[in-house]
Amino acid sequence: MTQQHSTGRYAKLFTRLEANQEGAFVPFVVLGDPGFEASYNILVTLIENGADALELGIPFSDPLADGPEIQTAVLRAFAGGINVEKSFELIRRIRQNYPNIPIGLLMYSNLVQKNGIDHFYRRAEAAGVDSVLVADAPLREYAEFMKAAEAHNIDPIFICPPNATPEMLEKIAELGAGYTYLVTRAGVTGVDQALTTDVAVRVNELTKVGAPPAIQGFGISTPEQAAFYIQSGVKGVISGSAIVRIIRENLTDEAVRISKLGEFVRTMKAATKFKQSA
Repeated sequence: MTQQHSTGRYAKLFTRLEANQEGAFVPFVVLGDPGFEASYNILVTLIENGADALELGIPFSDPLADGPEIQTAVLRAFAGGINVEKSFELIRRIRQNYPNIPIGLLMYSNLVQKNGIDHFYRRAEAAGVDSVLVADAPLREYAEFMKAAEAHNIDPIFICPPNATPEMLEKIAELGAGYTYLVTRAGVTGVDQALTTDVAVRVNELTKVGAPPAIQGFGISTPEQAAFYIQSGVKGVISGSAIVRIIRENLTDEAVRISKLGEFVRTMKAATKFKQSA
């Protein structure tokens, strides 16, 4: 599966970043938050200030796994009139203007299934989406999502949880493409030696079985955390709540919102750059 996507946008991104000795910085935002045009301007700001890829959420009325910050963003997006069609329209506009940036969707199965799984993936492909992660779909129930992903040239992304078994790692390597969404244990501090070992060991395990490159998908809100994970061996970091918080704190002044988002992305991107030891 991974070989099938070896010429995709994610593969090209990781090749470029490796040559430059950088990790990927991937911001997550909820599409349509706090409004359609405001959301488009936010996406442009993220890209122009150094985002290597985008991870996007289409608002759903029952975001089971989201924390309070993301749930509030979903409510703001709904208040701004967002829906699935408008979400794909935002993605289309970004894709037209930024043909090379990888775009991923982080979804819940109910929304993907609502009008048919194949229908959703077809629309995603038409909009220019590269990957779909269905957060609440267990591996054993993924066959239909896989079928649609393959039919529409979408990379299926899998979560690698802290308690992943060797069998699960093998399955992620067999089925996954694009990248692997890594979740290591909570309680992240830059000086936690046990965590350093956890991350490095898990990345090594994923590499050994041939899984797609690991991106840390949880708990990243500071440059120190980003640098810690990159130096521990992951190929990138996703940051969501910290970005959504900046949006929430600057709802009334778009100029300030854009300025603060740009500054945050530049700082986080700088933290992904490193010189490998000789």
